[in-house]
Amino acid sequence: MSHLYLDESLDLAAVVPGGTVTLTGDEARHAVTVSRVRAGERIAIGDGHGALVHGVVASTGTRELELTVDEVIVHEQPVPRITLVQALAKGDRDELAVQAATELGVDAIVPWAASRSVSRWEGPKAEKGRLRWASIVREAVKQSIRAWLPAVAPVTTTAQLPDRLEGQRMLLLEPTATATLTELRPDGRDLALVVGPEGGISPAELEQLTAAGAEPVRLGASVLRTSTAGPAAIAVLNAALGRW
Repeated sequence: MSHLYLDESLDLAAVVPGGTVTLTGDEARHAVTVSRVRAGERIAIGDGHGALVHGVVASTGTRELELTVDEVIVHEQPVPRITLVQALAKGDRDELAVQAATELGVDAIVPWAASRSVSRWEGPKAEKGRLRWASIVREAVKQSIRAWLPAVAPVTTTAQLPDRLEGQRMLLLEPTATATLTELRPDGRDLALVVGPEGGISPAELEQLTAAGAEPVRLGASVLRTSTAGPAAIAVLNAALGRW
């Protein structure tokens, strides 16, 4: 299997088999000096916007790698799109959710400052946290050899969620809900899965978000951790929507 390297500045959809692609900068340095990619090895390069090229490494330099392309694959963006609204959580539980959700095909991620979130992204920490999640997403895309790189939005409050998710169908993962996710029937809208922190979504937030049109749904009889609820729901939706 090819190892994937990303360069969002490339326009790989215009590349044709037999052509060459040059990977430069930090990504090329990592490939050559850390992963020790050598001429003759087969790798893939993606642009994060749906195109992947596969081929054989023709030459390498300290911060440059040239690939002779033998296959170009352009993936359309899945419809409907799935956004994970992941509440900030203590430890690395929110990061584990973001990593797994990316590997499972989520299309966008929104960090959520829920009322019960122990972790707080405030001031300079807000952008630092977003960049940390974006780095996790990028590495997960490379590991799973995905064509699309999900965007990570700025941290969002409960009051800001309806506007941030305008036009999307909000699904609140709530263990006490009567409706189940497996009963969901697509209505043409993109989907946003809202996952609470360790203490769950507060009653006030449930009331506020349902008033804005969100639908509480449950996964099953058990209560999942914040690190597993989102990925589990994405797996269910992948099967229901024919994405798998």
